[in-house]
Amino acid sequence: MHTESRADTLHVTGVTELTAGSAREVKDQVRLRLTDGLDNIDFDASVLEFLDSSGLGALISMQKLAQERGGKLRLLSPTPPATQVLELTRLHRVFEIVS
Repeated sequence: MHTESRADTLHVTGVTELTAGSAREVKDQVRLRLTDGLDNIDFDASVLEFLDSSGLGALISMQKLAQERGGKLRLLSPTPPATQVLELTRLHRVFEIVS
């Protein structure tokens, strides 16, 4: 996982799977790196090949964290497998998805 700060947004890249084994670490790292002045989170899902219920929980936690700061979470270019999980759980209606 790699993070980069640009303006008021934390960009998260390089996450290939968001599962029970990795979700807590990703969520904790985002929380740690979301410093003052950063309100939004852009999560690059273009390499996200596997997403389970723990991963969905991590995304929801990140969204709540951003909303508490007056910002938002955006999922950027989710892969077909990630899109399928989001659609099956109807979370594609909850998250802002940018193709």
